[in-house]
Amino acid sequence: MASQQDLQELIRLMTIGMRVPMKDALGRIKELQAKNLRSIQQIAECPLSDVTAAIKDTKAARSLHNACKARLKNPTASSTAKRAGSTLENASKRSRQSNETGYVDGPEPVAPHEFEASFALPVETDEKIIAETVLLTNRAPLVLAFAVELLRYTMPEQPPSSRLSLAQAVVSANSRSKAVSIGIERGPSADDQGWGHGQPRVKILGREVTVLKRGGYEWKGDEKTEEPSKPENLTIGNTDNPSGAGETSVSQGVSSESPLGPVLNAWSASQPVTLKGSTFIVRATQITGPSQRQSVMQSLFAAVPSLQSATHNAWAYRVQVPTNLFGATTIREDSFDDGESGCGDFLLKILRETNTINTLVVMTRWYGGIMLGPDRWRIIRNCLKDALAERLRVTGEQAALGGEAVWGLDLEAARNKSEGAGSASSRSYEAGVVGMPIHRPEAAKAYLLKSFAARVENLDDGGDGADREVSAGHETALSTSTQTNQASKATTKRKTTKILEQEKEENVARLLGALRLLFESWAEYLGTSELDRRAWGWYIAVRPDVESGPSGWGAKGHLKLADILALRRKEG
Repeated sequence: MASQQDLQELIRLMTIGMRVPMKDALGRIKELQAKNLRSIQQIAECPLSDVTAAIKDTKAARSLHNACKARLKNPTASSTAKRAGSTLENASKRSRQSNETGYVDGPEPVAPHEFEASFALPVETDEKIIAETVLLTNRAPLVLAFAVELLRYTMPEQPPSSRLSLAQAVVSANSRSKAVSIGIERGPSADDQGWGHGQPRVKILGREVTVLKRGGYEWKGDEKTEEPSKPENLTIGNTDNPSGAGETSVSQGVSSESPLGPVLNAWSASQPVTLKGSTFIVRATQITGPSQRQSVMQSLFAAVPSLQSATHNAWAYRVQVPTNLFGATTIREDSFDDGESGCGDFLLKILRETNTINTLVVMTRWYGGIMLGPDRWRIIRNCLKDALAERLRVTGEQAALGGEAVWGLDLEAARNKSEGAGSASSRSYEAGVVGMPIHRPEAAKAYLLKSFAARVENLDDGGDGADREVSAGHETALSTSTQTNQASKATTKRKTTKILEQEKEENVARLLGALRLLFESWAEYLGTSELDRRAWGWYIAVRPDVESGPSGWGAKGHLKLADILALRRKEG
C-alpha cells in the first residue's frame, strides 16, 4: 500500500515538475488511484496503456509516465523530486530554484532538533528588570511577539519554526488589512481571491491564516523517550519502574495464561517520555459503554500497581451508545483531570479531533518537581498519538491524528509572483500550493530581533524617552523625533556591533518574558480559544500610541513592559 509520502511525492512531481495546476493534479491522482496506481514507482513500472486508461488524456498520460520513469532513474533531481516537509528544515543557503525568499523547495535536510534549536529565542523572567523596561517600536513586531508566545499555549504541538512562521503570517494578514482600511492599499487580498483555496486554516489572535502541513516532520523538544523493558526482565506490578514501561506492547513477555495477561493485552500504551524529572505515559483501550470505565480502570491498576503511586491519572472517554429513537445512536463522553489542571478536557479534545469513539484513554504522570508549562501538552499529545496508533494497529482500524506541524503560507507573495510572470489572477484557484512561498522562520526571527533595538532610558525625566507621540503640534513632534534620532546615533557610534546585538537580544528577552508571565498566569484558567481571544485585547491595551490614518503607518511609540505585567491574573 502506498504511503502518505508517496502521495506527497506524486503531487510534487505533477504540480512542480510538470507544472500541472493543483486542481487538475488532484483530479488525475484520484483517477490513478481508482486504477490502483498510487505512487511514482507504480506508474513508472506499469504499461503506458494503464496510465492512459486512468486519466483519459493520451498526451498527459505519456508526459506523466515519462516523468515518473525519469524520477526513478534520478531520484535526487531537485527540479522534479521535491522533498517531504521534514527535509525543508535548514538555515543554510537555498539552491538556485528557491532564490525567491520563502519558497519551500530548496534547503537541505538537517535533524529537526538541530533545526529547531536555531530558532530558540531569549527570555528574561526577572519581573523587576522587565517592569523598568520601555521599548521604542512600532506595532507590527509587537503583534509578532504576541503571536509567537501565544502559540506556546494555544498550539504547543507546533515547533518553534512553525510558531515563527505562523506568527509572521498573522502579522502579514493584519498589516494588509490595516493598509486597506487606511487607504494605502486597494483591492481584495490574495486570500479573498482564493490563493489559499483548499488548504487548512488556523485561528491566531482572532485572525484565520492559511497553512501548509509539513508532511513527515516530527519534533520532540528536550524530552527523552525511554526504551521499554526487555521481555525477559518483565515482572507484573514492578513498583521500581514508575513509568510502567514493561507493558507498553501487547506482547512483551506477559503470558496470556496469567490472570493479568488479558488485562494488559487489552491496553495499548505509548512509550514513557521524561522531561525535567516528570514522566508521562498514555494508555488506550476499547470500551462500549460509560459503565465499563470504572471496572476497566480498576483492572488496569491491579495489573500495574505502580500507577497508584503516580501523581496524576487523568482519563477521558468517548463511546457511541444507542438512543430510544428508532435505533439512532449518540456520543457520550466524559473526562477527569485528577489534579492535572485541564488534562481531561485536553484528552477529550484530541479524541474529538481524531473522531475516536468507543475508547478510554488514561494519562499517567509522575511529577518531577519542575513545572513544564505548555510543554506538557505537547508531550501528552504525542503520547496519546502513540497509544492510539498502537491500538489502531492492534484492531486494524484507521484514523488520522491532528496536531501536525505546519507552515504559514505567504499568499500575497504567491500572487505577486504569479502576476509578475503575467498570469491572470483568475487562475488563483488552480494554483498549486505545493511550492508556494511560506513565511520563513529565519526572516521572522530576524525581524523580531531588529525591531526592538531601541530601549528608552530616563522616560520620566523627559530625556531620550520623551513621549513624542503625545506632544502637541507637528513641529514639536518633529523636533523631539529629530533630537531622539541624533541622540540615538551618537550613542550607537560609541557601541560595538557585539554590544548592539546583545542589547537587541536583551530587549526581545524582556518583551517575551513579560508576555510569557502574562500568558502563564491565565493558561490554567482559560481554554485555548478564550486565551486567543483575550490576547488580542491585551495587545490593543498595550500597543504603542501612534497617529491614526496613513501618517501613523509604521510610526514608532513607547511600549512599557510594566503595562503587560499589569494584565496578569490577580491571585485570589
